Amino acid sequence: MRSIKFFFVIVSISFLGLILSGCVGITNPRTDTAKPSSVQTPKPSEPTAVYYEFEDVLVPTELSIVNTKTMVISTPDFASGVLTLEGRVEKNSLFTFFMNNMMKDNWALESSIKSPGVTILVFKKATRCAVITFQDTQFNNTSVQIGVAPIIGSN
Repeated sequence: MRSIKFFFVIVSISFLGLILSGCVGITNPRTDTAKPSSVQTPKPSEPTAVYYEFEDVLVPTELSIVNTKTMVISTPDFASGVLTLEGRVEKNSLFTFFMNNMMKDNWALESSIKSPGVTILVFKKATRCAVITFQDTQFNNTSVQIGVAPIIGSN
């Protein structure tokens, strides 16, 4: 008999808690006067890719520039050099990213080499070429080198 009373007390308390928690968000429309409706505006999403030194080579934001291994020479008309980046990005997703985005930026694929150790992509435009190399490094990072250079005799 005692365990049945205890069971009913527990069930009653649980039921009461359930009812009260369901009523917390309910407001009386008569007492809710002239409160401005708060419409939540979505936050602008963070970019997933950016252009660094080369204005037409898009790079995923998961990659960070390694300044000690980067050298880019810029003029008002042209940027050339090697941009080195590192980050935790899987090589196959980098391959797909660069294949899609380089072509969107009007680069033509000239060649690609995909091996377990290193992946190399070679792209070309009318007056220059880009070589993108990526490989795994220590601590599950991937190193990416983007080299952009003029094509000799293209002027």
